[in-house]
Amino acid sequence: MRRTAVIVAASGALLLALTGCGSGDSTVSKTPGPTAPSPTQADAPAPPPTIDTAVPGTAPADDPCAVNLTAPEVARAVSELPPDPRSGQGWRAEPMAGNYNECAQLSAVIVKANTNSENPNTRAVMFHLGKFIPTGVPDTYGFNGLDSSQTTGDTVALQYSSGMPGLDSVVKFRWNGSGVELIGNTG
Repeated sequence: MRRTAVIVAASGALLLALTGCGSGDSTVSKTPGPTAPSPTQADAPAPPPTIDTAVPGTAPADDPCAVNLTAPEVARAVSELPPDPRSGQGWRAEPMAGNYNECAQLSAVIVKANTNSENPNTRAVMFHLGKFIPTGVPDTYGFNGLDSSQTTGDTVALQYSSGMPGLDSVVKFRWNGSGVELIGNTG
């Protein structure tokens, strides 16, 4: 109702401004007068604004193959890790990065030690078809990201970036059908 009143008031002000022009102005004489909005337009509420409420790193509940860093399996796996060897602390359950999903032969998340240190240790936690791989994984300490351009359904490219351009290094791990193997360093 308030919107209708604003439209009518604005239309009335426009009409007053236009009729103030001289009678010789052909535009005024040809401009149609204001029309009242149809009852369905005036009474219909404005559609609510759409807000994207998706949290980064979360997947829709109906798509197990989408990346989901908040999956219960991720938190469970992080809770099973031995403490950080440097600080003796556990690991934060919220990953810094990752591509965990239930459909990939190999996926990983990067977590950091639960300390107040400026530079806490980081490590990758690996999964096969969404299940934590607790043993038989090569050392994955120190990585702080994934290189998505080199990561595939059976290969994870873990990245270490010092923040210095050109000094990043990438180490790739692959699911070989029975376990995880180191397949190459790039950098």
